[in-house]
Amino acid sequence: MVEYPDFAGPDARAAEPVAASPAWRPEELLANAAVVLKEPKFAENIGSAARIALNMGISRLIVVGRQEHEREKMLRTATHKAAGLIDHLERHETLAEALAPFGRVIATSARQGRQRGMCPPPRAAMREAVPFLAHNRVALLFGPEDRGLTNEDLYFCQQLTTIPTADFSSLNLAQAVAILCYELSSAVHEARPATREENRPALASVHEMNAMYDHVEAVLQRIGFLRAEDSAYWMKNIRSLLGRVDLRAKEAKVIRGFCRQFLWHDDQR
Repeated sequence: MVEYPDFAGPDARAAEPVAASPAWRPEELLANAAVVLKEPKFAENIGSAARIALNMGISRLIVVGRQEHEREKMLRTATHKAAGLIDHLERHETLAEALAPFGRVIATSARQGRQRGMCPPPRAAMREAVPFLAHNRVALLFGPEDRGLTNEDLYFCQQLTTIPTADFSSLNLAQAVAILCYELSSAVHEARPATREENRPALASVHEMNAMYDHVEAVLQRIGFLRAEDSAYWMKNIRSLLGRVDLRAKEAKVIRGFCRQFLWHDDQR
């Protein structure tokens, strides 16, 4: 079991979402959104994503993977107005690291099936995301151009969305980014002022949820509920169940505390 600390580290403060005013100003809400590209193959697509995101009021772009991309090629499609996003591009080697501070992750998936469940179209998914933006970092996650996101990647996500198309379902990465960013921006600008009760509270981050899942898995292995041959299947379902509950950080820590206490008592026997 990987032991996660209670805090993400010295940069945890930087991960805190921008506080939205009672007036729900769109620029404040969109400041809590980010576009995350996992292992993009082409520098031009990163530049196009930067240009699109900035046009829609999203000023944070994250690239996951070890591949280096030529800055000039990114700038060529980003244009000079989005050059700042390229200059301040965030890079992480793993998806877990990149998504650690986010309380809500929405992934795009062209593939559907029993393991992926029902995927609402972008307009519906982005409207559902708006209440989370007041107190949470929200990530729009996109997979590689040639293969998309894996089922393991989706373990980090609380919401999937599929862009409806005709028979030919393949979209360019930049096109997919454009559709989701446009729908999120539109949903934010069209949303009526919300009451305090309608805003979703600050949720446990991906980092905190992963720490909790590790402790839950350790307990289930200890009591014999999980076996090597079906552990991944059951943990996927447990992640899906607890991911829908929208746990707060304090609640995730309570579950971790219970699990730690159980493991300690079992060790004393």
